Amino acid sequence: MKVTAIVEGDGEVAAFPILLRRLRDWLTPNNYVVEITKPIRVRRDRFLNKNEEFRRMLLLAADKCEQNGWILILLDADDDCPAQLGKQIINRAKEVLSEHRISVVLANQEYEAWFIAASESLNGHRGFSIIKNDKIEPEKIRGAKNWIGIRIKEGKYREVTDQPAFSAIMDLQQAKDKSRSFSKLCIEWQKNVSS
Repeated sequence: MKVTAIVEGDGEVAAFPILLRRLRDWLTPNNYVVEITKPIRVRRDRFLNKNEEFRRMLLLAADKCEQNGWILILLDADDDCPAQLGKQIINRAKEVLSEHRISVVLANQEYEAWFIAASESLNGHRGFSIIKNDKIEPEKIRGAKNWIGIRIKEGKYREVTDQPAFSAIMDLQQAKDKSRSFSKLCIEWQKNVSS
């Protein structure tokens, strides 16, 4: 089975396949042959607001993952309600590809919130250090990139290099336990890869 993701950032293009391979090994070890294709990068506003762009990207994803594959749309929720926006996106996607396996996961509020959820496991890596008495509510932090950047002692947070590195080492169980949107990703993985 092939999995093709639609993502919105250059960092996710590099990081999300790493995270998906880790989910494969963690949630479905040795049970399935799953090929993670290179994600398709979209501009969130154009993808969501221009019907032709939405349709074109979905058809491209369907072509990449083939008929038996799975299309996984991952976007940042930003200030939108993940449940409401996710439902709107999946309904629109099913109108375009009614016979295809499609899921929508909205990182609440952004991909980096998953790193915050697993921040204990990232402590000491790539200059990242949790601040004493940090109040950590991963999905309530607006500006997760900045939150992480403040905690990097030397240098600064760079999506294109830090997202893949953190995706490769973050504690998946910790992220699942502390982030509803990451838990949704895990549920979608099990539902679509185990079936």
